[in-house]
Amino acid sequence: MDTKSLSLPRLNQLNPTLESTALKLMEEAGELAQCIGKYRGLSGEEIKLDETVVVEEIAKELLDVAQTAVTMMFVMEDQFGIDIDAMVQRHVEKLFRKGYLTSL
Repeated sequence: MDTKSLSLPRLNQLNPTLESTALKLMEEAGELAQCIGKYRGLSGEEIKLDETVVVEEIAKELLDVAQTAVTMMFVMEDQFGIDIDAMVQRHVEKLFRKGYLTSL
């Protein structure tokens, strides 16, 4: 199985709640969608940027989404005792059962 790992740190100086993190996740996802729409010409604007720059901007927004999702996982562990490692393993098993993965 070809995998990539992404490790993002717990952010300092924050006291996120489940609700505040969920709202932040939606905000970041909206910024990602807005970035894609803007740089791909879906918003009616004509943007003249090199493809490399466009893809990099989209990747930056995607990483903001990923960081916020990771923060939400830390919140789930801290506030609700969820075992994220076990949940990830069950998620991978579900992907295998559904045929999205060919091996574990």
